[in-house]
Amino acid sequence: MKPVIGVTPDFNAGDRKDMGGREPTYFLRARYIRAIEELGGIPLILPLVASPAARRRLLDGIDGLLITGSGPDLPPRLYGERQQYHFPLVSKRRADFELDLVHQARTRDLPLLGICGGMQTVNVACGGTLFQDIPSQVHHALNHRQKTKAIHLSHPVTVMPKSLLRKVVGSRALMVNSSHHQSVKKVAPSLAASAVAPDGIVEAIESPAQRFLLAVQWHPEFLFERHAAHKRLFEALLKAARRTRA
Repeated sequence: MKPVIGVTPDFNAGDRKDMGGREPTYFLRARYIRAIEELGGIPLILPLVASPAARRRLLDGIDGLLITGSGPDLPPRLYGERQQYHFPLVSKRRADFELDLVHQARTRDLPLLGICGGMQTVNVACGGTLFQDIPSQVHHALNHRQKTKAIHLSHPVTVMPKSLLRKVVGSRALMVNSSHHQSVKKVAPSLAASAVAPDGIVEAIESPAQRFLLAVQWHPEFLFERHAAHKRLFEALLKAARRTRA
């Protein structure tokens, strides 16, 4: 049987003009769904339910978890800081839901892939911190908000030896796209950095203690059709999820 992959959507609580205006709205780029479906999985978009029991029921029905990116930022209070810059914040409903799902996925050893904002969520959920704004806080940083479309590659990352990511992509270096102004600052104690950009920005994290917990700062959903290494990220999630299903 094909593995079922739960996919978290973005959420507009009624204050985002780009996502339905005042009407509360779910939003998800179809590329995430296509990557899962076309590579052999069954994607299931998860509603951001508030009840702990309902969240457990959702996880009972899936074999793997994909935490997607988001335009707004996680509230800095979640990692012990005050907000220094006036960027939009993720809705409380989405932040609470995804942070809890990371905890539950780790407890269950459920395969998990985080993408962009999903990587930041994984790090914060596990006790790490974030740079609130790379251009303001990191001297001589690359431009991590590329001006070209996300289907184009932007900069290289170095993949750590003996990491899960190295095993998945099969190379010491990788070209990635880049569309973020925040990034991991302090890697959570239970996690390890598995890829780094030339300016020192952490581009991937993983858990050595979990069967499959990997998160990347770039957007492989824009690249998987033309670049084998980025396709392998989704294939690795599905492979781990098939073992869950078995």
